[in-house]
Amino acid sequence: MKTLTKYWFLEGFNLFHKLGMSTMMRLCEILEMEHIDKGNPIETGNRDKRCVFFLKKGTVKIVHPHSDTVKYIVKKGNIFGELSLYDEEAAVKERAVTLEDCIVCYIESDTMEELMEKHKSLKNGVLKVYGLRIKKLEHRLENLLYKDSATRIGDFVQDYIREFGEEEEDKWVAKNLLSHKDIANLTNTSRQTVSNQLSTFRKQGLIYYDSKYITMFKGTSWDI
Repeated sequence: MKTLTKYWFLEGFNLFHKLGMSTMMRLCEILEMEHIDKGNPIETGNRDKRCVFFLKKGTVKIVHPHSDTVKYIVKKGNIFGELSLYDEEAAVKERAVTLEDCIVCYIESDTMEELMEKHKSLKNGVLKVYGLRIKKLEHRLENLLYKDSATRIGDFVQDYIREFGEEEEDKWVAKNLLSHKDIANLTNTSRQTVSNQLSTFRKQGLIYYDSKYITMFKGTSWDI
């Protein structure tokens, strides 16, 4: 893909806003780009060389390569595979799977490290992403220790819709991309518990969902 087209694809990433045009153009020259259909894996740790990925379009889930347990979700405009910059051994224990058709750019981790050393804003941005990942994992552990399953599922549903959805006049609407098993992984519950609890939320008028979308209505009480 032409360098100018890659530049347009990377404009949506806050990570690069302070790099300047000339640095961005050089970065685009060395980036690789792929279009990946829904439901396909993106091998983040088993390529010839370690890579960091930039998600321009779509949504992916990061899973354990053997158990397929979901670790976290990545939306467009964010990076993944950044673990390879800090812990190469741990990086091979992650695998990305597309939840919808995606466009990703990727760069070898060694090259990314060189760019981060030259550009402090880029280094700080990647560290922020890595820190937020850790913070979310700590939050999940805290929820597991202090909240029951219904509350964990309810909190997750609200956070997911606000983060991945769009706000309308009286509601939030997000694509229904996660299976009940995925939500169970992310809330440390069972698939059956998730199914039952979502059904309860729908009967209470808190949410509505079908195969394509999940909607959360404003002004409702989530006193679970």
